[in-house]
Amino acid sequence: MRKIKIVFAGREIEFVDRDIALKQIEEFAERGTYPVYVIYGPEGCGKTTFFKQAKAILEDYGYSVVHINPLAESIGERFSISEELKELARELGAYILKDASSLIEKAVELLYTAVRRGIRRRIAILADDVFQAIGLDKAEQIVKSFLNMIEWPSIRYEKIVVLVASSEGITMERVGRHDWSFMYTLWNMSRDGFKQLYEVLPDPKLPFDDVWRITGGNPRILEILVKNGWNVDIVINNIVVGKRLVDVIDNMNDYEKDILRKAIEDPDALRGKEAVSIKKILIEKNLIIYIPVYRESYLWIDVPPPEKDLELGIGRHYAWQTPLHREAVRRALEN
Repeated sequence: MRKIKIVFAGREIEFVDRDIALKQIEEFAERGTYPVYVIYGPEGCGKTTFFKQAKAILEDYGYSVVHINPLAESIGERFSISEELKELARELGAYILKDASSLIEKAVELLYTAVRRGIRRRIAILADDVFQAIGLDKAEQIVKSFLNMIEWPSIRYEKIVVLVASSEGITMERVGRHDWSFMYTLWNMSRDGFKQLYEVLPDPKLPFDDVWRITGGNPRILEILVKNGWNVDIVINNIVVGKRLVDVIDNMNDYEKDILRKAIEDPDALRGKEAVSIKKILIEKNLIIYIPVYRESYLWIDVPPPEKDLELGIGRHYAWQTPLHREAVRRALEN
């Protein structure tokens, strides 16, 4: 299998881990996807990097692939396409687009045109963080349009793969109420895979066991730690300030704060109607994530988390996005 090169913490490395997930992409390539496959997971768990590797796998299976990521900084990252599509993309003016809606429309046009002209008959679109970019209120519309692409195409393709990734929990509730998509969850990296990533980092660094407890296997948090000289306090305080957690907690009453304290110890304390308002806030702030109570592989991309691991902030029904997100809430409560 062709492994891509990525830049992590300023170092070029080969894609690591996610072996089960990569086999799942191969299965998708062999049969196509139906309906739209939506992949949901914590911020920074590696969805974008996974999509880049998925693009390489699909290309090896004979697909023309468009990977759109409207929140990326460069046009090459926002609109990454297979080599055989590049001349056609220039002809269609795909490289001058900026907004998410135009990127999606041009991606579909590009793939359809490629089929009509006989360039490829297998096509794939990987849509990364499009819900956040186009507006959470339009998430359902996006998924339905992708489903129409599968069910009612204006061209005859051989196979199609449509994958959409998001970390927006509130959007997942809206999308999940329809049968237009199949929901998968991608969790943070496994301990063994995360150790591979940790080992490429130069010394001096924190001991691996400490890093695992701090990050819960989240590669972005690891990279942020490295860039901040392994100073955990800086990272926690940045979450507190960036998400305005002190203000959020100041607006809670004592009863709600008590529920929040319980959720810090066990996120499943957020179950029940008395915690609905707090849970909504924590999901909107991307602090916690709903996780399927069933850990069967068919609901997950790659390896599911353990049934419960309170040290990492993982319950059966809910989990903190990372242990540092939990610690940020704890710190805000103490202010």
